[in-house]
Amino acid sequence: MREVHEGDGVAFLARGGLGPDVAVVTSLPDVSEVGLSLEAWRTWFTDAAELACRAVADRGVAVFYQSDVTIDGRWIDKGHLVHTGADRAGAACLFHKIVCRSPAGTPTPGRPAFSRLLAFSRELRLADPSVTPDVLPQLGAMTWKKAMGVAACEATCRFLLDHTPCRTVLDPFCGMGTMLAVAEAHGMDAIGVELSPRRAARARALQIR
Repeated sequence: MREVHEGDGVAFLARGGLGPDVAVVTSLPDVSEVGLSLEAWRTWFTDAAELACRAVADRGVAVFYQSDVTIDGRWIDKGHLVHTGADRAGAACLFHKIVCRSPAGTPTPGRPAFSRLLAFSRELRLADPSVTPDVLPQLGAMTWKKAMGVAACEATCRFLLDHTPCRTVLDPFCGMGTMLAVAEAHGMDAIGVELSPRRAARARALQIR
């Protein structure tokens, strides 16, 4: 089952009431997507990460896929911002993985050659934190330029199914729905929220086999 709602992902999360089987899996929007100054966006981003970690049940999981950016010659470490929000929510980091966007050693001017995949929970703990690889060698196919790669989505689904009670994926900033389609292909329910009607329509229709 897949549902996609047109609307504000932050407002959706703020309603709360997520069941114990729901995991939040998302990529928080970049500064270029939200129409805020850099400092205002940093605050918004950290607050949104905190809200996502608070929205899930105590043994639920919030997973973030984020790619750092450079602005005026400065690197913006989105992993640090996510950790800050998670700390404020009282959530512990279950894993912090690197997803290779390009082969190791390849120069990628103006953008990182990797993305971060981070999982947090307030109460769930892994019996063996090394149960899954810390480095994913491939991002996988991207359905659009800001998408979470299919391989990263699949690794997230396997983690949720094998190590958590979560069987429903909520992506409050779902874009064109890659995470939703992959979750559905793995037999999970999927709920998306997207502000753009055009992208929401794509998210409802996207199929990944």
